[in-house]
Amino acid sequence: MFYGAVVWDPWLIVAQIVCLQCLYYLTLGILIATLVGTRVSRISLVYFFDYATITVSTATGWCVIASFLLSALAGAVYLIYLIERAKKCLDFAATLYILHLFICIVYGGWPSSMTWWVVNGTGLVVMSLLGEYLCIKRELREIPITRLRSNV
Repeated sequence: MFYGAVVWDPWLIVAQIVCLQCLYYLTLGILIATLVGTRVSRISLVYFFDYATITVSTATGWCVIASFLLSALAGAVYLIYLIERAKKCLDFAATLYILHLFICIVYGGWPSSMTWWVVNGTGLVVMSLLGEYLCIKRELREIPITRLRSNV
C-alpha cells in the first residue's frame, strides 16, 4: 500500500506509524468492547492504558490480556499491508509498543505490574515475528507472468 520509492521519505514513515497505531487501537477497542464489555458495566480508557487492569487475578483481567494478545495478532496482519517489508516489521512493532508505553505513563504512571510488561513484551514479540513471517511469505510468492498471444 505505502511501499514506494527507495528514497528515504519521513512523511511516509510517519503516515505508516500513525496508520498502524490507529488500526491497533481500533482493534484493541473492538476486542475490549467485545470481551470486557460483557463483564463490566462501563468501558473506559482505563482498560487501554492503566497497567492495573492487566491482571491474572480476575476473569476481567484475563479478558483484557486476551484483547491485547489478539490485537498483537491483528497487528501482524496490518504489518503485511502497511509496511510490506519483513526487515521493517520489528522497527514498526517496537515503535507501536514504545508509543503505547509513553501513553500509559502519561495516563496512569510507570507500569509497575510485571503482568503488564509480560503481556506487552509478548505482544511485541508476536507482532514482530508473525509480521516478519507473513511478509516473507508474501515477498517470496511467485510473480505471475502472463503471456499475451497475438492471434495473427
